[in-house]
Amino acid sequence: MTLGAAACSSPSLEDRLNPAPPPWSVGASTPSDLSSSQQANPRIVKGSPGLQCVPYAREKSGIPIRGDAWTWWNQAKGKYQRSGRPAVGAVLVVSKTKKNKYGHLAVVTRIVSDREIIVNHANWLNKGKIHLDSPVRDVSPGNDWSAVKFWYTPGNVLGKSAYPVSGFIYPKNVVATSN
Repeated sequence: MTLGAAACSSPSLEDRLNPAPPPWSVGASTPSDLSSSQQANPRIVKGSPGLQCVPYAREKSGIPIRGDAWTWWNQAKGKYQRSGRPAVGAVLVVSKTKKNKYGHLAVVTRIVSDREIIVNHANWLNKGKIHLDSPVRDVSPGNDWSAVKFWYTPGNVLGKSAYPVSGFIYPKNVVATSN
């Protein structure tokens, strides 16, 4: 899975959404694990050819950092508040690995619990598409957001792979709150 720099969607793309699957709980590992609260409605919309996560996150967050996703964490030092805790509007920075050599970025749109968030992001499945209302679960042993799993929308399941996280970068207008 190659994840790198991204181009953003125009607002009209959200008007042309693919038919959305029924909502399910962000905490669910399968659709049968529904709860009446904390609903998410993950869906994938068309992006543009070559759409990547970096320009998408840059446009949606207002953070003007450039370069591969994994470099954002160090580039933000001294310019933006960084934290190990999510906040709405913050950018989740996934670290690079051997298999994920560019890292990945996602913009937090909702906090569900101390271990679950909802994000929007681009190019997660390497086809330039935009993933909206996607659950992300903290799977770190210390509940510190150092490892996460992303919802796999095509299969309606929580993904099997855990990804290391550098942290969250807060835009200038985002203030951290305790969960």
